[in-house]
This record gives sequence, C-alpha cells and structure tokens, in this order.
Amino acid sequence: MMKQHKMINRESVARALMKAERYRLLNEPRQAESICRDVLEVEADNGSASHILLLTLTDQFNGKNRDLLEQAQLMCAALTDDYERAYYAGVISERWGKAKLDGGFAKDRVYELINEALGHYDMATTLAPKGNDDAILRWNTCLRLIERYDLEAHQDVARAEQLADQVQSFDDEVPMR
Repeated sequence: MMKQHKMINRESVARALMKAERYRLLNEPRQAESICRDVLEVEADNGSASHILLLTLTDQFNGKNRDLLEQAQLMCAALTDDYERAYYAGVISERWGKAKLDGGFAKDRVYELINEALGHYDMATTLAPKGNDDAILRWNTCLRLIERYDLEAHQDVARAEQLADQVQSFDDEVPMR
C-alpha cells in the first residue's frame, strides 16, 4: 500500500510558514519546500507560501537541475503582480547564473544569465512600490558579480551589440534609396 501525504490544518498555516522561513535560513531548502507544498495544498492562493517555495527552489540550483529551474519559472509566470513577476524572474536568472558560475561553466554563458537578471531587475525597479529598493539591491549585487569575476559577453555577442549601437546612432531622417 502506498503511503499518502497528510494534510495540515488551516490553523497551522502561519506557524508552518514561519518554520519554512527558518528552514531556508538554516540552509535546508528541501524541508522548506516540503512545508510550502503542504501549505499550498490547504491554501492554494497563499502568496507567502508561493514566494517562499519559489525561493527554496532557487536555493537548490546547482546549474544542472533544470527541473527546478523550470518549476521556478512556471511559478514566477503564475504571479499576478507585474513587479513580483519581474523581480522573481531576476532572482531566478541571477541564482541560475551563480549556480553555473559555481559549477565552472563558461563565463560568457554566466554573463548572459546575469545580464538577463539585470534586465528583469531594471524592469522591477520601474514597477516597485515606493520605498521598495529590493530590485536595486539585487541589480548592484549582479554588477559586483560581473566585476569580481570579470564576466563579459561572448565576443560574437559583444560585437553584435556594438554594431547594433552604431546602427541606432545613424540619422533616421535620411531617406531610403
């Protein structure tokens, strides 16, 4: 006989979420993930559980476990708030990039991921509620990561960006022949 998951009581949700946060801080993301999934079984629309679960998935990134990346991306896409969607998309790209860096992957690929995170954080900065500079803090962390590890785009990408900048600088008033 297959054993089944047991449902937690609605009254225990707040306590369970505190435990999930604590387990994240203790670097036990699998335990935190399990708790969040238990909460979401009882309260499918619990935003705190969704946010913590998304973060616990990214806590487990090692640069190879694409299933966790895909789960986090699906959760992020399901967020209804534009700011949160942009911010958490940045977190996902940043943490996947860091995992790739720690795994010894090519620096130009890591740069692409961190640069992607910067784009998401830039968008989140424009959408952030007044007094919320979280996206700016993450943006600055990403730039420092690029500086510390001398990350840069692949030569072909860098050249293409340079050419695109040159094309944009041409005068648009010149008629086509």
